[in-house]
Amino acid sequence: MTGCAPEDKATPQLNLLDGGTKGGRIEEEIRRDQASLSDEFFSEEEMKKIKILVDTIMPKDATSPAASEIGVPDFIEFIMKDQPAHQTPMRGGLMWLDFESEEKFGKSFLALVHEELIAIVDLVAWPESATPEYEGGVRWFNMLRNLTCSGYFSTEAGWKYMDYKGNQPNVWDGVPQEVMDKHGFKLEEKYIALYLKPEQRGKVAKWDKEGNLIG
Repeated sequence: MTGCAPEDKATPQLNLLDGGTKGGRIEEEIRRDQASLSDEFFSEEEMKKIKILVDTIMPKDATSPAASEIGVPDFIEFIMKDQPAHQTPMRGGLMWLDFESEEKFGKSFLALVHEELIAIVDLVAWPESATPEYEGGVRWFNMLRNLTCSGYFSTEAGWKYMDYKGNQPNVWDGVPQEVMDKHGFKLEEKYIALYLKPEQRGKVAKWDKEGNLIG
């Protein structure tokens, strides 16, 4: 059955074909994935700019990798092909980097030293302080920043960065002591040893006839 109505034929089991994204993709989806993965949108020079920019947005620190280390440039490359509406503004923004770099420092963006690079990025990275002439650049950088964060926080490293716990089992070990102290309560000693512990999650609780937890 599908929904509430019986069907003459059962829904066919989807086959996992080679290539593309695994997980029950139909043939049309797999062919689309393969086409996207086989083409390259960014040139080598453009990809170098993307790597610099994503690492400027999400740099490496003592506990987390830089965006380029966990595949964010490849994610943005895929999005350019998966959502073609991004292509023109993205390529325009990357071209603007060279124009602005030549205007201000007399060299291409890839030739800038770190301080010069940041000076260019700062022109469009802060919408509230950007001047009107950089309105288009601000929109472009907002798009790039959103894509960078989407790619970064779709990875295990990104989840760890923001301490995302997800759908994990919880363990109740009583009201925190500081809360009890604040409200003048005290945990009953006879129950403390009976609270559920992680290693005992499969254990079934036992209660006496009066409703008291006994094990």
